[in-house]
Amino acid sequence: MNLAGNTILITGGASGIGLELAERFLQAGSTVIICGRRAEKLEEVKQKYLKLHTRVCDVGLETDRVALAEWVKNEFPEINVLVNNAGIQRRQALTQTDEPWSLHQAEIAINLEAPIHLALLFLPQLQSQQLSYIINVTSGLAFSPLADAAVYSATKAALHSFTLSLRHQLAKTSVQVLEIIPPAVQTDLGGAGLHTFGVPLADFTNGVIAGLEKGDLEIGFGFSEQSRKASRPELDEIFKRMNQ
Repeated sequence: MNLAGNTILITGGASGIGLELAERFLQAGSTVIICGRRAEKLEEVKQKYLKLHTRVCDVGLETDRVALAEWVKNEFPEINVLVNNAGIQRRQALTQTDEPWSLHQAEIAINLEAPIHLALLFLPQLQSQQLSYIINVTSGLAFSPLADAAVYSATKAALHSFTLSLRHQLAKTSVQVLEIIPPAVQTDLGGAGLHTFGVPLADFTNGVIAGLEKGDLEIGFGFSEQSRKASRPELDEIFKRMNQ
């Protein structure tokens, strides 16, 4: 993938992995649009990166996704890259049945429903371009789940499966389907300070950029690269170690 000359939409782009990718694409010479739920955070990022385009959007809501797609297609008809990055991670004891279903539903909507729907919404526009990309951000937990983040892990496993099917269906089109598979990264996913043990964000992003430039279809890093390539017995052993 050539990092320059693209028009890129990154969901969940106001912080963490999304913002780091936005910065790298901007530096390479691409036009970048990010969306997020918090207007004040988007404005803060916009002040730092003046060439960045922003849009308030809750991708967990169908109406917001449809409005986002219409706005982008009208304002940036040359869009050729969709990065489905937005995600939330919750830790929960599933035996605590008093927790409202709406909390699980929101996690499923943002992590799984949104990237599937956005891919379908943007597909006609992307297919009209000479070369375009759908990039789904999953997780190493798609391959070996963290029991305390059961819903999150399940959504990422489902998104990995969808990515494989979408890539197969689009194999003879101009749309390439890529997957970024993070390990634990030092971001605020799940809450501030929860992933301080993870790999540095810059190191992970360096690996992602290198993989994109090489043309890799799946890009893991560290633990997630190990999990991506592991056999079933190896995954069972990883699962045991992670969930002791």
